[in-house]
Amino acid sequence: MATTNPSLIRILIADDHPLLRDGVAGLVADQPDMELVGEASSGREAIEQFRKHLPDVTLLDLQMPEMNGIDANFRKPELSS
Repeated sequence: MATTNPSLIRILIADDHPLLRDGVAGLVADQPDMELVGEASSGREAIEQFRKHLPDVTLLDLQMPEMNGIDANFRKPELSS
């Protein structure tokens, strides 16, 4: 999934619908200046993937199981330090 090329925009996708994640992943794959570094299907998984990959951009669904995207977003700053 990730090549860790420092010149690329690193993207994390968090959505509980696999079809949407696959579609966005396909769009990112077609962009020469972007790479998909992780995918998540819940807010908790999004936090884990964010901590693991520290992406430049996170596409975060607001309504997901376990922890919604709003709560996950507020917890991200404390994870990156």
